[in-house]
Amino acid sequence: MAKPCILQIGPYPQWDEEALNAFYDVHRYFEAQDKGAFLHKLGPAVRGIATRGELGANRAMIESCPNLEIISVYGVGFDAVDLAACRERSIRVTNTPDVLTNDVADLGVAMMLCHSRGMIGADTWVRDGSWANKGLYPLKSRVWGRRAGVLGLGRIGFAVARRLKGFDMDIAYSSVGPKADATGLEFIADPVALARRSDFLFVTLAASPATRHIVNREVIAALGPQGVLINISRASNVDEEALLEALESGGLGGAALDVFEGEPKINPRFMKLDNVLLQPHVASGTVETRKAMGQLVRDNLAAHFSGQPLPTPVL
Repeated sequence: MAKPCILQIGPYPQWDEEALNAFYDVHRYFEAQDKGAFLHKLGPAVRGIATRGELGANRAMIESCPNLEIISVYGVGFDAVDLAACRERSIRVTNTPDVLTNDVADLGVAMMLCHSRGMIGADTWVRDGSWANKGLYPLKSRVWGRRAGVLGLGRIGFAVARRLKGFDMDIAYSSVGPKADATGLEFIADPVALARRSDFLFVTLAASPATRHIVNREVIAALGPQGVLINISRASNVDEEALLEALESGGLGGAALDVFEGEPKINPRFMKLDNVLLQPHVASGTVETRKAMGQLVRDNLAAHFSGQPLPTPVL
């Protein structure tokens, strides 16, 4: 029996590449020089797409594959997949939730600590001789006991809140409604009000057209010149222009960011700022989690092509 034809949109770690190739006829879209011609020739044979959360699959790509049955996303976010196009053609969509929750939450809290305590600057202070020549490193700000806001109390938001409790922080959250199991957390429906009562605002909600720029100028202004924004969700949830303006003017105290518009080519204005911590979209970037994500991508494909229930369906 012929292997199902899979269109691979972006590279995976080697262990996932090998496992995917063992069971499928994989064609690497990201290596094609003329992607339009590549899709025109291969599209009718494609039964599945293996993609990454930030790459997704747009309507044009989906329509180029008339026999497409499933899109398996390597990542928890699926906002870059045109779900409307998939619904129109009854195409299944899956993602890889749960397996990355704790690593993403770990990085969010680490970013808060690193930014507030100036750890990258302190490392440079030692390495460039400033400690020996200039004396003590400038004082930074504490984390424990301060006020945290969690914008989006889903899996990752809950995991962040659990960790913040260990720092004796006063924690509030915004979500679609109060959560019955959010013991010890204050519910604040309005993101502006949440930002106003927060020293640190964590953005952890899933991205959708409804959440685009939910962190807007008003939210950023409410967080204020002493506040810090930490985004471990999707870049589209934050108005990046408003964020840059606030960071440059001092209207916002600081930011710690793992996601950006147009990444990996980010706005060069970020490079000139000393009040922002920049990370290269690595919140789920541990060997253990990436192996689990790759396995779940393949488990969803295998379940579909064998007629079994999908482990983690989106559609």
